[in-house]
Amino acid sequence: MATVDQGTGEEETGRFRQRRRTRNAIVAAAAELIAQGRTPSVNEVADAADVSRRTVYLHFPTIEQLLLDATLGMLSQTAVDEAIDAADTGDDATERVAAMVRAIFDNSAETIALGRSLIRLTVEAQPDAEPDGAAPRRGFRRIGLIERAIEPLRAELDPEVFERLVSSLAMVVGWEALIVLQDLRGLGQDDQVETTLWAARSLVRAALAEPRK
Repeated sequence: MATVDQGTGEEETGRFRQRRRTRNAIVAAAAELIAQGRTPSVNEVADAADVSRRTVYLHFPTIEQLLLDATLGMLSQTAVDEAIDAADTGDDATERVAAMVRAIFDNSAETIALGRSLIRLTVEAQPDAEPDGAAPRRGFRRIGLIERAIEPLRAELDPEVFERLVSSLAMVVGWEALIVLQDLRGLGQDDQVETTLWAARSLVRAALAEPRK
């Protein structure tokens, strides 16, 4: 997770974003090969993304995880991006976040099984497969969507608060939270959406209430 702390935040955030760009290139290459009707190998993905096999494995310890991640992106990324853009009425971050949440839930029935599998694969991956700097094995797409949704707040919030808001929203928007609402709380989809919206809006309000330094 990108952090801003004790004067090192810009460097840490820069490394995180570079990892995300590299990971996005790998996922995009895999998705393009999948869209061609192929089940690509690590070598084929590495060649298409112009990276080494080692770089692919640093971000995705198994080819199964990579293919799952790429498939999930193909199913959901465009729809969520378009929903955020459509909700951008006067740079209202709360509405942008709400649109993101609703769009994620709109296709959750189609993607939840893949999401559960992706969590299992990343949890079971060996610790020595971590990239340098302990980058997360999953969640880059989620973090990118959250940052995009709350971008209007970047100028209003201290950098530390902005990053804390990203981290906090990541806890309530995503597969893990969805599984909690389904498995632990037994909520139907409408209640899942309303609960997530309530939590996300509360976090945005809390961030905006923080005093500027």
